[in-house]
Amino acid sequence: MASSPSILAGLIGAGIQASRTPALHEHEGAAQGLNYLYRLIDLDALKLDSSALEELLTAAEYMGFTGLNITFPCKQAILPLLNELSPQACGIGAVNTVVFKDGKRIGHNTDCLGFAEGFRRGLADAKRRQVVQMGAGGAGAAVAHALLEEGVGQLTVFDVELARAQALVDNLNQQFTGCRARVGHDLPSAMASADGLVNTTPMGMAKLPGMPVPKALLRAQLWVAEIVYFPLETELLREARALGCRTLSGANMAVFQAVKAFELFSGVKADTARMIEHFNSLGD
Repeated sequence: MASSPSILAGLIGAGIQASRTPALHEHEGAAQGLNYLYRLIDLDALKLDSSALEELLTAAEYMGFTGLNITFPCKQAILPLLNELSPQACGIGAVNTVVFKDGKRIGHNTDCLGFAEGFRRGLADAKRRQVVQMGAGGAGAAVAHALLEEGVGQLTVFDVELARAQALVDNLNQQFTGCRARVGHDLPSAMASADGLVNTTPMGMAKLPGMPVPKALLRAQLWVAEIVYFPLETELLREARALGCRTLSGANMAVFQAVKAFELFSGVKADTARMIEHFNSLGD
């Protein structure tokens, strides 16, 4: 009797002990009859930073990993260490999934697909004439691409590093017609005219509590989307819901990016409904 295919995958990032990704992958792998192991490689727990990425990638290759997911703060730092990029990862300029194949490290981005799918399911009819995005890092780049692909008319990007926001906006305006992205400078003004707000910063995570915008800038007519999912209800979402805003939690992007990453690692089509159900069963 042939043994089941074996998959060894992992997640590299900082402060990821609360991640539901291992459980999502392993549960779906078991349901598909795969020997599927998924391990956390937490930079904080190991007392490392993104400068250790090269060594971690090499170690993963030596140990026979099928691939790795990549999260904050490594989604852009990993780019020079890869042999190939998928067209979408190349366009976005960030990678959240690396597949080891034929001696090569191939970078993909499933965040963009993940956010877009969640947005279509949760905010399909939301106004999107003007949207404010907080954050221009690796996740922010993927979300910004998804927002423009989903028809946002004007995307205003704010980041603590102005040069990073400018680089993202330049990239977006090269790939999408109409100069629909711009760097934000006046947050109160941008928020006053916005239909929606998206947080792509790590602000709101258990280890980085707080809000990416002042509470006073929220109003009931605004929709608010979040990519942080531990905790599932961030302070931003809690305050927005209290005002009556429509909201989209980080669960959507977490599940849908994992669906695509699972397929890249295993070569098997994931059962999306089962993965959503399992994610929801894991609690906050």
